[in-house]
Amino acid sequence: MRHSRSTVRGAFLYPSTESLRERGYYSWPGAGFDAEGRQREYMREIDAISQRLGMEISVDEKPLHEPESIERFMNEVKVQKPDGLLLIPFQKGEWSSVERIVGETEIPTVILVPIGILLNPQINTLYRRPGVYLINSLDNFEALEYGMRMIRTARWMSESRIVNVAGTKTGESRVDDVFGTRVRTIPLERYSEEFKRTEITDEVRQIAHTYLRNAVKVVEPSESDLIDAAKTYIVCKRIIEAEDADAFMMDCLRAIGPEKPVPCMAYMSLRDEGIAMGCQSDLNATLTQMLLLQLFDKPGFQQNASCETERNHYFGAHCTCPTRLRGLGEPPEPYVLRNHAETGTGVSPQVIWREGQEVTMAHYLPGKPPQMILYTGRVVRCYDTPPAGGCRTNVELTINEVEDVCDVRGMHQTIIYGDHARQLRSFCQLYGIEIIS
Repeated sequence: MRHSRSTVRGAFLYPSTESLRERGYYSWPGAGFDAEGRQREYMREIDAISQRLGMEISVDEKPLHEPESIERFMNEVKVQKPDGLLLIPFQKGEWSSVERIVGETEIPTVILVPIGILLNPQINTLYRRPGVYLINSLDNFEALEYGMRMIRTARWMSESRIVNVAGTKTGESRVDDVFGTRVRTIPLERYSEEFKRTEITDEVRQIAHTYLRNAVKVVEPSESDLIDAAKTYIVCKRIIEAEDADAFMMDCLRAIGPEKPVPCMAYMSLRDEGIAMGCQSDLNATLTQMLLLQLFDKPGFQQNASCETERNHYFGAHCTCPTRLRGLGEPPEPYVLRNHAETGTGVSPQVIWREGQEVTMAHYLPGKPPQMILYTGRVVRCYDTPPAGGCRTNVELTINEVEDVCDVRGMHQTIIYGDHARQLRSFCQLYGIEIIS
């Protein structure tokens, strides 16, 4: 789906170095701080971030200082209604103006402050405030880029469409007031019809061959199973393109049948390509995958929640999983070709997770207030099935936030590689999402 560029309006806040010399007292950051030179350096970094993220970040050339300039800036922002604000104060005395802009504009705001400008009393006025992401760190452009990425993600979500293949009717709805993502539902029969008309072409054979070539082992699936799995990839991608969608979900357990094989390999491949794919028409799981892909470029593993009671470990399993868990464009994790565990049909990947890998588990819950279930942990092992039961891809984890893993909340939560809890907390604060663990 076509998306417009997200917009950010920015400003530096500081009095001129010349005026401070005349006064003879700088306060923090001190007399050796070259504000004008630092602004030029920051602008080069901001321009580079703007290019990398495809955003429009418009920063005033003249720094804000006088009350009239603050008033003008706020009035312009209220008319323009950008997706976010970027405020960069270079002098402690400008903090009251920063607080005023945040309070009166009520637009998601990223504030970047070099360390040694603010004291704790100033930091704590906005550090935990909803709608704000405050970075108090020395020239931390990586954090700044993440702040811009958060704003871009919210804009992208607001313009996105999920195609939901379920039921017998066509319809359209919006998710919630935070993102406003649209959901277009089309009948489940559409999947069957598309599969029937998909012929065994050279493209289909090549996809099937790729599945076979990249697998470390094949257990149950036959050659014809692999051909059907390749056809499901073509079908899912065709529906996504036809419906001008950014993400896909399907009531897949109801879709399974002689003429509608399991789409588990299609889900694996499309997630690896950066498209959120929700099993069992789970809207919350699909939204969570979309968020994590936009924020971290990492496809997620939607899974059924269970636990290993004797070791106090979490156990999550499902019959599809991305292989590029380290990130889009990164080397894939190995997988074994299996059949779908619960039906004994088709092809499903058993993806092998890296032992010792840090992970983040998240689950977005629309509502009033919207919530995000959030945990972190580490990979302990994966099981073969059999002797273990359950779905083909599984992973046993430690969980940091609870004493008893049976207390982990949610079902179909999404797991990604890496400890991204702090970054997700910042995103939730910026957009008024309550964290629960």
